[in-house]
Amino acid sequence: MSDDLPAWAVRLRAERRNRLWSQREMARRLVEAADEDVRPRLPSRETMIRRIKAYEAGHNRPGDPYRVLYARAFGLTEAELFGEDRGHGSRDADEGCGVVGWRQCVTARYDIPMDPADAGVTTHLPHHGPVAPEVVMYFLEQLPGHYRADMWLGPRHLIPTVATQAELIKELAQAADAPVRRGLLGAGVAYAALLGWLYQDAGDLGRARAWRAVALDMAHRSQDPQLISYALTNKAMLAVDLDDGRMVVDYTEAALADEAKLCPKVRILALVHQAHGHSMLPAKNKDLVDRLLDRAAVLVDRVDDEYPWGNACRRTLGYIDVQRATAYLRLGAYREAVALWDRILGTAPESARRDNGVFWARQAAALAAVPEPERVVQIASAAASVVGGTGSARLRKEIKAVSRHATAWAGTGPGRDLADIVAQFA
Repeated sequence: MSDDLPAWAVRLRAERRNRLWSQREMARRLVEAADEDVRPRLPSRETMIRRIKAYEAGHNRPGDPYRVLYARAFGLTEAELFGEDRGHGSRDADEGCGVVGWRQCVTARYDIPMDPADAGVTTHLPHHGPVAPEVVMYFLEQLPGHYRADMWLGPRHLIPTVATQAELIKELAQAADAPVRRGLLGAGVAYAALLGWLYQDAGDLGRARAWRAVALDMAHRSQDPQLISYALTNKAMLAVDLDDGRMVVDYTEAALADEAKLCPKVRILALVHQAHGHSMLPAKNKDLVDRLLDRAAVLVDRVDDEYPWGNACRRTLGYIDVQRATAYLRLGAYREAVALWDRILGTAPESARRDNGVFWARQAAALAAVPEPERVVQIASAAASVVGGTGSARLRKEIKAVSRHATAWAGTGPGRDLADIVAQFA
């Protein structure tokens, strides 16, 4: 967001995002707010969405009837939304930040570390007084950068920053009034889930479990079915690393209990992990796994929400193929897994360093079972080179697992080379 946007444009976007509404949901709310004589004169839903985008970009200021509709939808007065003398939209703006430099003001006001090097421990002072809506936007806008950093750096360098912010969100949520509290709870779910994932990737399953529980607690408090489902799927994600397929299935079935209410992205995440759960069960039902992944694949092109969390299906090239190849390895469909990995890894971006390492290790495991020993050694060596820079315990675990599929040729030259690679992580 540009710091030179009109105050009312910043305010409209902040109020919408604090409620975790997409622009499509905002359009629906505006229509609902219209009187019966006004509603038929409103444009189509797609035109409304384009208007909302233009308003939030500051391209043109809302006129009648949109000023009234916005005020009704947000439960605010027109003066609170469009008054030019109130900073950038918070009812606490006279105590807080103007439009120019709002990020710096937020970080100073709430003692948020700007430099990850300053975030090794939680040192912020306890917060007292009202919480400005801008804080919710601040936290939400940091998430995409955290996700990108995770793909490249892994957990080691990111945990201190995210842990500090997650703790602060918890504290602010206790002090904030609705709807700011609802927005903070939504942001809190995202940060707690991310922190749980980072600890999981680092091999600290105790802290991973604790932060997954925090995410689910905050999701229930938010009363948002999308967040509740997302938090349940995150519990399933941890259960995958605990090798508990039944737990994975149970959590994902709970995540899909109100499937009709869920957006495509949230459904994809639950369906994918449900497939993983079934691939771990003794029945090894490949047809069921394929059906679940096929259902998820149909939804990928329909993902259009603005939630900043859970975007692996957008961020990861060949996302469903990655999940299918991973499940096929568990199911013993090794040649099919190899074919998928060969296709996937020809297109994976170099920036996804940690993820590529995990994918290489899984590819090597499938090749070891086929077997293709020379390729296994080459690929396992590439995966091993990534471990030091990421601190990913999950990657170490994946590399160690390769040797379990290579017992038939362990006594050969390539087998001894593989043993040397794996021995680094014993």
